Amino acid sequence: MHSIDLDTFERLVDDGIEALPRKFRARIENLSFAVESRATPDDLRSMGIGRGRTLLGVYRGVPLPQRGSGYQLTMPDRIVIFQEAHEQIARDVGHLAELVTHTVKHEVAHYFGISDARLRELDAY
Repeated sequence: MHSIDLDTFERLVDDGIEALPRKFRARIENLSFAVESRATPDDLRSMGIGRGRTLLGVYRGVPLPQRGSGYQLTMPDRIVIFQEAHEQIARDVGHLAELVTHTVKHEVAHYFGISDARLRELDAY
């Protein structure tokens, strides 16, 4: 377990966003990133996460391929990274940074419409 303050954790999330390939960052629109201390019971339920399992992040929104012509003037979709879950797994700050970057990439993949099943096929886990 490795704990850090919120500002430092938010910088790790920013670094994870910057680590995305430029061609993907350029296509991101109407999306915000946030840090929350832990997943809510609703998050866990909606993602099918059972007792004793961890949720590192969540994408809350409509994936790009599913957005139709009626998708305009809407509030931004949101990617939330859960700080405490990352800290519980991390061995040190370097490992924490790796975990956060991986989670950011994973949730951005959902924004682009890539499912967990497809991520497994791509060996992205």
